[in-house]
Amino acid sequence: MSLLVPFDGSELATLALEKASRFGDLLDEELVVLTVIPDDAEYARERGWIARGEPFDVEAIEVGMETRVSEVASEATFRTERVSSDEPTSTATTNVVREIRRVAGEIDASVLFIGSENAGSVIAPQSSVGSPVASDHRYDVYVVRAPIDPAERDVESVRDREFEDLED
Repeated sequence: MSLLVPFDGSELATLALEKASRFGDLLDEELVVLTVIPDDAEYARERGWIARGEPFDVEAIEVGMETRVSEVASEATFRTERVSSDEPTSTATTNVVREIRRVAGEIDASVLFIGSENAGSVIAPQSSVGSPVASDHRYDVYVVRAPIDPAERDVESVRDREFEDLED
């Protein structure tokens, strides 16, 4: 069993990765971080992977995402999957969701850690992978919905230290 974090580099995905890293340490579970890259330059621009006018370079995106992941969770196994946008009836987001679900099944994920403002909402925007990924019942889902402000981050680090003290 393993923990899976779909990672797009956003603030919420980074917070989900931080939480998954802590869970992985506590549960002694493998942490797998997945970045799915559609062959769609506009999708990459919308997520801040490339700037307007910058060429769409999948290898550069992969290196950048791996660097960001290693800064947060150096113990994680990082992987990327590329998906094609050739299918006329699907969007880049739909393809990303399919790939996340496929990889979750492949690695026998026990928990997915998703950073999404929309996962579990009654109404979900078309561009969110959160809700469709969260609806799969093969794994549990931990959803990080809101960024942590600096004051709360201090409280959270105190809680983490107290939890570590209880383990000892």
